[in-house]
Amino acid sequence: MTRFDADVLVVGAGPTGLALTNLLALAGLSVTLVERNAGTVDEPRAVSIDDESLRTIQAMGLIDQVLPTLARGYGSRYVDPDGRCFATIAPAARDYGYDKRNGFEQPLLETTMRLGLDRFANVEQRFSTELTSFLQDGEGVSAVAGDRMIRARYLVGCDGARSTVRKQLGVVLDGSTYAERWLIVDLMATTNRLRHTEVFCNPERPCISLPGPGGIRRYEFMLQPGEDDAAVTEEDFVRRLLERYGDGSSPIRRRRVYTFHARLAEHWRVGRVLLAGDAAHLTPPFAGQGMNSGIRDAHNLAWKLALAVRHGRDLLDTFQQERAPHVAAMIDLALTLGRIMMPRSRWRAKAVSRGFRILGMVPAAKRYLAEMRYKPKPRFQAGALWPDGKPDSLSIVGRLFLQPDVEGLDGWRGRLDDLLGSGMTLLILSDRPAAARRIAQVLGDRAGNCAMVTLTSDAINPAFGTGKTARDLSGAIGRGRLAAYRDHVLLIRPDRYVAATAPLEYLELLGPALSGLVPQTAPLMLEQEKT
Repeated sequence: MTRFDADVLVVGAGPTGLALTNLLALAGLSVTLVERNAGTVDEPRAVSIDDESLRTIQAMGLIDQVLPTLARGYGSRYVDPDGRCFATIAPAARDYGYDKRNGFEQPLLETTMRLGLDRFANVEQRFSTELTSFLQDGEGVSAVAGDRMIRARYLVGCDGARSTVRKQLGVVLDGSTYAERWLIVDLMATTNRLRHTEVFCNPERPCISLPGPGGIRRYEFMLQPGEDDAAVTEEDFVRRLLERYGDGSSPIRRRRVYTFHARLAEHWRVGRVLLAGDAAHLTPPFAGQGMNSGIRDAHNLAWKLALAVRHGRDLLDTFQQERAPHVAAMIDLALTLGRIMMPRSRWRAKAVSRGFRILGMVPAAKRYLAEMRYKPKPRFQAGALWPDGKPDSLSIVGRLFLQPDVEGLDGWRGRLDDLLGSGMTLLILSDRPAAARRIAQVLGDRAGNCAMVTLTSDAINPAFGTGKTARDLSGAIGRGRLAAYRDHVLLIRPDRYVAATAPLEYLELLGPALSGLVPQTAPLMLEQEKT
């Protein structure tokens, strides 16, 4: 019998690798994490974290440590060459339990996630250890990292844009590298008290100013052809740029020139080796989605690896099938926003601002922009899903389920995911007090070790004897698409996407999904109320 040092070898301790390792460890897998650097990053890189990523951090059990470190819930102001604001983005909805846009410090986030690994005896962290080669066979992967050979069932390359894993696989990163260079300037303190992003759509020198926690701020300036990388990072040059925006004397933490990419790997899986995060895709920064896309990868992949390792169910091909279209949509969004930010002429800048002002006169269009409804929705069209027969526009299968605030019978209040746990969940949307018990009787051990949670409408108190039960404080389950799912049971995946649905009267419709996703190792147990 083959001896394995770890179930999964994760290469790269950036946000994607750290998130994946935490989630795998929570699922009970043994993980070896290798990172060529001596520690996590000590300088800012990504500066924006969204609601979906925060929900994943909640799943990792680290949200209480992370939330106090954020600049939460900021928007954006788009400014024309004359200094007038022509569009305001101010999303207020918290569909997934958190603000849609938040400033953060990547070094602090990575440190928090790394310290989170200390909770687990099943994780080995090997910093200052570089992966140099690997070979795979039908049972696992043998990798040389530092002075050691590591044998694992699977290897995941989360090792960034210059991924060693991707290069050794021979996987091509398709797409473009853009000619525009940008000077990134991070300030340790700012005199700019605006809590929102400012986007200066000036063809002479496009600029973005982004808020951060604790009074820090980032500026990004587009460089002109012919400007020398070394010259533009000189302090005098940088301070002249900052002076225009009132931060000419603010203390500078970092200044660096970047070129941006829009690329997507052709294959995210080759046998027992997978790619995630920047190793699989590179997104321009204009939508603030590069790091967030990597964290989405981690949540999508972790439970599938756990299912493959512990139960021999290989859903790993659905990783790219589900994630790649959404990543491509985010790249397209970033490129579109980049074109708005970087008008090629003053005439074009005025045309863009005039067009947005006209849209702002239409209430529906104004709300669409202000609430960031243009951001691609987390929705899968194919993968580990079982369509329920409803029209695509009305179905919730393949969609990330909402996370409303909820209240238990004992008065406990919290977020829905606090009840769902870390595995598969049967979520019952019903005011019927006996619904959960009937489901347990009908499905029996076909439901395996699924958690069971009943969510009642805001007007109905939960009842005793129905397992975990709570009242939806937001009213969300009575609105929109969810209104058609009253008296339904939903199979919710560990990454909080809806895999399948069935009316309470036709529970057998869940059979194929349960067979495909749920290890039938034990009869369904009704859990006690959360206290």
